[in-house]
Amino acid sequence: MKNLITASTSTVYGGEYLDYITDEMAELFKNTDEVIFIPYARPGGISHDDYTEKAAKTFSKIGKKLVGLHTFDNPLEALKNAKGAFTGGGNTFVLVSALYRLEIMQPLREAIFNGLPYMGTSAGSNICGVSMQTTNDMPIVYPPSFKTLGVIPFNLNPHYLDPDPNSKHMGETRETRIAEFHTQNTIPVIGLREGSWLRVKGDEIMLKGELKARVFEQGKEPYEVKSGTSLKFH
Repeated sequence: MKNLITASTSTVYGGEYLDYITDEMAELFKNTDEVIFIPYARPGGISHDDYTEKAAKTFSKIGKKLVGLHTFDNPLEALKNAKGAFTGGGNTFVLVSALYRLEIMQPLREAIFNGLPYMGTSAGSNICGVSMQTTNDMPIVYPPSFKTLGVIPFNLNPHYLDPDPNSKHMGETRETRIAEFHTQNTIPVIGLREGSWLRVKGDEIMLKGELKARVFEQGKEPYEVKSGTSLKFH
């Protein structure tokens, strides 16, 4: 049974790394003392070691040891033996490229479907969707495919921003970009605002956090769903 959290962000405004979601993390990883960290998204170009150290400080607060996947000689074997996994945010193109290069995209998918407790933030959540095509990130590397884990039946747009009526910015809004996506694709998209997350247990996908999420479906007007809503698409 799938058991995962996909969060919009690692840090909400004014907070510390992951502090807004530590209770959910503790519940998700309650049956293991060690969690594998997938550090390949490298926010701001941070090294794998430094990124792991940063995330490990928060995990230690809930009594969990975080071990970077990059430290294993055989990442595939490490994933097979993992009792929990966390993928941090950063650049989704870099992350997806690494997962394909290391040949662990499909094994990670299978592990999650088989019940591996998994948490992703930002890029680590993007990869849970059907594809990474609704990321906000710059394409600084060229992955072999945009296809991702597909452990949820739609795409995400983490860090979703509403149009600011007072802004003089003349570029595309997030809503405009997602509308462009739907001229070429039928996959629904969930715009996750900061501090929101999806809690997935089996086939149930529940919106959590204080804010609403914005839902985009091809051929329909975007609409809002409240926290506590179970998301279903037919």
